[in-house]
Amino acid sequence: MQLAGASVAQLLEDLSARTEDRPAAPRGLRAVSADAALRRGRTCYDHLAGRLGVAVTDAMTEAGLLDQTGGFALTRAGLVWFTDRLGLRTEEPRRGQRPLARGCLDWTERRQHLAGLAGARLCETFLGSGWVTRIGSGRAVRLTPNGKAALRDLLGLTGLE
Repeated sequence: MQLAGASVAQLLEDLSARTEDRPAAPRGLRAVSADAALRRGRTCYDHLAGRLGVAVTDAMTEAGLLDQTGGFALTRAGLVWFTDRLGLRTEEPRRGQRPLARGCLDWTERRQHLAGLAGARLCETFLGSGWVTRIGSGRAVRLTPNGKAALRDLLGLTGLE
């Protein structure tokens, strides 16, 4: 089964975030380990999520690169940062296209992480630079030593696993 598009995915995320039922606690060492890895860091569609995604989003906000008041938007400094520091193009989307930045409610942290075109570009960069690597073939990702150094240099972010 495939989703009809990004807007349907966003709708499903929003609806699932408002439900009260929580998944059953994992049982067995393998399930507990997999759950812990997903909570530390994972991809959510095509952007980073879990503690890693939320921490990057918070650090970007604290650095003045992302404005979360009244929604999600890259600041002018954020646009320059994406271009100059990461070498990414983040032109404004045209009507009907995917938004440049939007919040996505994290199901483990119950807080927003960066989604949209900017979130996807950030995730591509992290994976392509070897700053995060996939754990197995699933959605879980692990921050590498080079990734820890990059996040410290780019955003002053420390203390991540």
